[in-house]
Amino acid sequence: MRILLVEDHPQLAASVSQALKSAGWTVDVLHDGVTADLALSTEEYALAILDIGLPRMDGFEVLARLRGRGKTLPVLMLTARSEVKDRVHGLNLGADDYLAKPFELSELEARVKALLRRSVLGGEQQQRCGDLVYDLGTRRFSLLDKSLSLTSREQAVLEAMIARPGRVMSKEQLAAQVFGLDEEASAEAIEIYVHRLRKKLEGSSVRIVTFRGLGYLLEAVGG
Repeated sequence: MRILLVEDHPQLAASVSQALKSAGWTVDVLHDGVTADLALSTEEYALAILDIGLPRMDGFEVLARLRGRGKTLPVLMLTARSEVKDRVHGLNLGADDYLAKPFELSELEARVKALLRRSVLGGEQQQRCGDLVYDLGTRRFSLLDKSLSLTSREQAVLEAMIARPGRVMSKEQLAAQVFGLDEEASAEAIEIYVHRLRKKLEGSSVRIVTFRGLGYLLEAVGG
């Protein structure tokens, strides 16, 4: 799952980004509202963490423009402002949650998981496809009741697929979830990750089906 972090304080952005990456998420970091607005209009994210006090365009305006485009992407707003009216304003614009500075990174991670659980898994803690189970709380996959060992890239591909049951995902869509803005997205690399995942899913009721010219579908055999 790919997260956009927009924070103009370099040290805070670096520490938050590192914490999220250590938890296994792909993170893009931007530092002003204009570039954030562009990224949100052209890239696909599972969640945005948006500071209010941004240069060039503040977080409220970025959020308003996002919702004005009809996007339901969950947004967690970071703020140094304690006034209730600011929080109410953000919530009225469509923010999903608020976190006041300073904050503990563990609380930020917990709030991110809660927002993703509601938006991606429909409020459920686990997503299941045949013998494959994904637990959002631990961000672990299990297959036939045994932990499934995955690289970070394989994990990102499988997370994207299990979060969209019954949906064929193109190589480009999967690459958008796996690679950040500072990396070169590669459709060929997606083919490699899918090949590896197929081998790891062998002997179970789960398979990855190729639809030529369209992409891949994760499905339970006989489901």
